[in-house]
Amino acid sequence: MTTFSTITLITEDELDLNDLVKQIVSSADGAVAMFTGLVRGVTRRDAPHETDYLEYEAYQPMAEAMMKQVADEIRAQWNTIEGIAIVQRIGRLYPCTPTVFIACASPHRDTDVFEAARYGIDRLKQIVPVWKKEIGPGGKEWVEGDYRPTALETKPHLIKA
Repeated sequence: MTTFSTITLITEDELDLNDLVKQIVSSADGAVAMFTGLVRGVTRRDAPHETDYLEYEAYQPMAEAMMKQVADEIRAQWNTIEGIAIVQRIGRLYPCTPTVFIACASPHRDTDVFEAARYGIDRLKQIVPVWKKEIGPGGKEWVEGDYRPTALETKPHLIKA
């Protein structure tokens, strides 16, 4: 059985997107689909407002375990996906700074690599415990998503492969 590279990481370090891609590709890969989330300087959610910076927090052991679950789900759904990177920054981050990086590598672009990367970011937002506080001229606000994970989603060891 071939083992492919998987990176699941919570970090305070700046994201080196090129290095992350190098870590997940093999000589057989011809495609990498990536998503990078950035801090917005202007948010259009509710009433548009400026953002000076965001503060991200996470419980690292649980967040990385859930990221691994997302990577496992990607591989279970798309057997053509080889390397996977799922990385989330925490700490104080300013506008135009990458906050999250999802990448999936595959032998060819026509092997659902785009769908797999999209699934990765959507699923990360659903189940990975990362919290975001928005700080701007109007004050501070914790930004909540609308998804609440089920008991099975928060306990990956209960999901049968």
